[in-house]
Amino acid sequence: MSVIVMKFGGSSVGTPERMRRVAQRIVDRKREGNRCLVVVSAMGDTTDELIDLSKQICDGAPPTREMDMLLTTGEQVSVALLAMAIQSLGEEARSYTGWQTGIYTEAVHGKARISHIEPKRVQDALEKDCIVIVAGFQGMTEEGEITTLGRGGSDTTAVAVAAAIKADLCEIYTDVEGVYSTDPRIVKCARKLNEISYDEMLELANLGAAVLHPRAVECAKLNQVRLVVRSSFNHNEGTLVKEEAAMEQGIVVSGIAYDKNVARISILGVPERPGQLAKVFTALANQQVDVDIIVQSGVQDAADFSFTVGSGDLDKAMTIIASIKETVGYRETTSETGLVKVSIVGAGMVSNPGVAAKMFEAISELGISINMVSTSEIKVSCVIPNSRLNEVIQTLHTAYGLDTDTTVSVGGPQDRR
Repeated sequence: MSVIVMKFGGSSVGTPERMRRVAQRIVDRKREGNRCLVVVSAMGDTTDELIDLSKQICDGAPPTREMDMLLTTGEQVSVALLAMAIQSLGEEARSYTGWQTGIYTEAVHGKARISHIEPKRVQDALEKDCIVIVAGFQGMTEEGEITTLGRGGSDTTAVAVAAAIKADLCEIYTDVEGVYSTDPRIVKCARKLNEISYDEMLELANLGAAVLHPRAVECAKLNQVRLVVRSSFNHNEGTLVKEEAAMEQGIVVSGIAYDKNVARISILGVPERPGQLAKVFTALANQQVDVDIIVQSGVQDAADFSFTVGSGDLDKAMTIIASIKETVGYRETTSETGLVKVSIVGAGMVSNPGVAAKMFEAISELGISINMVSTSEIKVSCVIPNSRLNEVIQTLHTAYGLDTDTTVSVGGPQDRR
């Protein structure tokens, strides 16, 4: 019998009706001759509602430990209800929290990473022909503290558990039919990809494509987990994520992603001394502030640094930089919001010169200034004003030959948990 891991996001189980529909789909997969382990997110907007509750209780930032205790209750509701729905259809089902599943994480609250999984309990249940329902997004430390994996954590749970139990397939069910060449809410003629490589999918995920979480893709690549993204609302074929994907004739760029969560910080007039960059970015790293694109320019004996951070980290980053002013000796700092990072991704870029030039030219012809640029072997990213995002995406999609004549329908925002 094949072992299949099926992951359903919050919108897929957002109502009792949808929950029953998911239960029927799982039962159908089992009756096809498969053993099924299911990973589920919290229902609908449950997590946001719990966060709002915490804000009503706490004047400042809530304690991270207690936030993990609070937020993990959302998934516990989902797994219990789904197990009940499956049992009402005549199949045996058991629900498990992350810690009951044996998911161990590092001792970090809010954004913990999985260290290892001891899946004997769920494997025993699968051996007894039981459908196993696991709460996504959560685990525990070696000391028994409950932790959460951060946004997108249920994707990571599904892939990590699939690797641990050596599943034959991991299916990520969401509210779109697979991975698209770009956001079909912006470009109606975006094409659904039949397959995509781990590396391309990882770049797209890191660059803002919401269909899969980057850590889930990393885990799939590391453990060679066969991964499929498909819709929970129909039975159409999805997108297979694998080691190497076949390239379509003439298609160099596979996808276009964007990230609105971008703010730029500039540190001006930094005295030219060895170790200045290290001082700045070590201070940010020590406070878990992720830095993306970095640009340095020099003027006589001083340098200017510009870099991007997530919009939510802007205030924190500015405070950290202010605290090291005497150490670094810079003249002033500035910050800018209202930006977006647009990226093209494709394995074919490695052997095709002029791909970046076409991107720069297309944006320039729209009369848009590019603020920052970042490149790798299979991607090029440009930071531009957010107000021109849709126009740029549509232009690039056409420029790289990604348009199709098929209009796709979208069920709503893609699941991130």
